Amino acid sequence: MKARILGIGALSLGLAFGAAACGGDTKDAATGSTGTPTTQASTSASAMAGPFGPACSAVPSSGEGSFSGMADDPVATAASHNPVLSTLVTAVQKAGLVDTLNSAKDITVFAPTNDAFAKIPKKDMDAVLADKKKLTDILTYHVVSGRQDPAALAGGNFKTLQGGSVTTSGSGESFKVNDANVVCGNVPTGNATVYIVDTVLMPK
Repeated sequence: MKARILGIGALSLGLAFGAAACGGDTKDAATGSTGTPTTQASTSASAMAGPFGPACSAVPSSGEGSFSGMADDPVATAASHNPVLSTLVTAVQKAGLVDTLNSAKDITVFAPTNDAFAKIPKKDMDAVLADKKKLTDILTYHVVSGRQDPAALAGGNFKTLQGGSVTTSGSGESFKVNDANVVCGNVPTGNATVYIVDTVLMPK
C-alpha cells in the first residue's frame, strides 16, 4: 500500500508545493485571495472541536483507520488505513503521489469517498486511471496549502497544488467545496487536515 517511486513530474510538484508550504506563517495558512488565514489559535480551537459530519460514523472507532490512528500518520498513509478512502488511495498510488503528499508540510486535503469515485462512469474512470498526467492533475486539485480550519472554509478561494483554485462556502457543520459537500470534516492527520467530500473535484 505504500508506493515509493515518484516520476520526475510528481517529484517536481512535491518540491514546489513543499516550498510554498514553508514560505511563511501567514502564507502557509492560506493561499487563496479570499481564504481566511488559519491562525495558530484557531487551529488549536479547531482541533479541539474534532471531526464532524454524517459520514464520520463510517470511520472505524479504533485502530490505525480511526481518527486517533489517522492523527499519528502522514496523510497518504492515514488514508490507506481508512476503508472509506480506498479508491482514493489506489488513485494516489497509481499517480505516484504517496511520497509527495506524505512529505508536504501543513496542507489541507479534500478527500473524495469511494462513493464519490463511483459516480464517475467506469469507462471514464478507467481512462483517468490509465492517464497519469490527467490523474495527477485531478488529485493535486484536491490539495491546498495550510491546515485550513472550518472558519476558513466559510467563504474562501484557495489555490490548489494543481494550479487551479477551489471555492469553499458554508458554516457550522455544513460546507461545500465547489459543488461537493463535506461529509466528514476537520479530520487531523500527521501533516494535514482532511475534509472528506461526496464528489470528485474536477479542475477546469
